[in-house]
Amino acid sequence: MSEGDAVEAVEEPVTPARIASDLRDLGVRGETVIVHSSVSSLGWVPGGAQGVVEALRAAVTPAGTIVMPTHTSHLCTPSVWENPPIPDDWLPTVRESMPAFRPDVTPSRGVGAVPECFRTYPDAVRSTHPQYSFAAWGADADDIVADHELDYGLGENSPLSAVYNRGGLVLILGTDHETNTSLHLAESRADYERDETVEEGSVLVDGEREWVEFADIERTTDDFSDVGAAFEADVGVETGRVGVADANLLDQRALVDYATEWFSQNR
Repeated sequence: MSEGDAVEAVEEPVTPARIASDLRDLGVRGETVIVHSSVSSLGWVPGGAQGVVEALRAAVTPAGTIVMPTHTSHLCTPSVWENPPIPDDWLPTVRESMPAFRPDVTPSRGVGAVPECFRTYPDAVRSTHPQYSFAAWGADADDIVADHELDYGLGENSPLSAVYNRGGLVLILGTDHETNTSLHLAESRADYERDETVEEGSVLVDGEREWVEFADIERTTDDFSDVGAAFEADVGVETGRVGVADANLLDQRALVDYATEWFSQNR
């Protein structure tokens, strides 16, 4: 939805105060919640992404914790880039000059405007994984992003599992299950045949930029909509409207447990 479409979708601005009120009506208040959002789907919000972040902070309150993916897929090995690929003769230069991941300054990529704005707040903290970082704010923020291991960065020793251990919630705000990173934790736990991969990331080691290797599994989101729909039908979610967007609030632990079994049976 373009900004013009967002204006046309509403009769009045969707203010941060209205968003916060809609979130509370949905059930968001004082918990640990991992957020996936599309700012344009909400209607025209004064301040755009910043207005949404302010509303989320007001609804969750400092007693709870907000978590968002701030992934940096562009910091992977240049030779595997596909969207777009780069010429082969560029590869040595790109690899040699790629900046190292720095949690405080490296911009996110492909996760939307709200996480990118959220991570820049001075009281937000961010994990150190060069591709799969998460940012957090609130009571448990430091613990949630601490000790994010390089290997299997969306698995057991990741912020996703820290949210799981705290009985957190997933808020899907104007988007769908294809963006639901908690399903990656489920595929890490599921029992099905899959390839192991070796990935690379550019990081600082003792102040010097280095490429480091880490293990992962071959990941896909191709069936995330299917497992999400099955979960909603079999277990259920809280649904409502935030601004003019459809919003779902669900128990992350129940989702991950359900999806782990579903992937084991259907992949």
